Amino acid sequence: MTKRAWISALIVAVTLSGCARVSESRFNPFNWFGRAESEQVVAPAETEDPRPRIAQVTRLVIEPTPTGAIVRATGLAPTQGWHGATLVPETDEPVGGEMIYIFRAVPPRGPQAVSTVQSRELTVARTLSRQDLAVLRTVRVVGARNALTARR
Repeated sequence: MTKRAWISALIVAVTLSGCARVSESRFNPFNWFGRAESEQVVAPAETEDPRPRIAQVTRLVIEPTPTGAIVRATGLAPTQGWHGATLVPETDEPVGGEMIYIFRAVPPRGPQAVSTVQSRELTVARTLSRQDLAVLRTVRVVGARNALTARR
């Protein structure tokens, strides 16, 4: 190899090694929120919403979009037949940089089979604008038995 080829290869290697640092930095929108952390929930407060909380929140992912982000949560119902799931904000605005969503769903009318975990999973999503993201540090999704929290 010539001297020029070695220098070019060295420049390419140094440039590409910097990519790993960018992928782990705060500049990468895929790193805006970390992995969700689980925590126990105490008895839920009474609300006007007749839909109960989902039994357990199993997954929380925040995905960046060109206009902000999508909060996607997966929950596990106690039986099959739960429907009409949604993330209901606890307050209209974030409090202290934290936005709390209650994962609610409509239960079936009568007794239903428990069956497999996959058949009882519900997935919901909610969008966040760039303005929302500017003030958010934490997104929390609360179910009946646990809550998942994603932090920046």
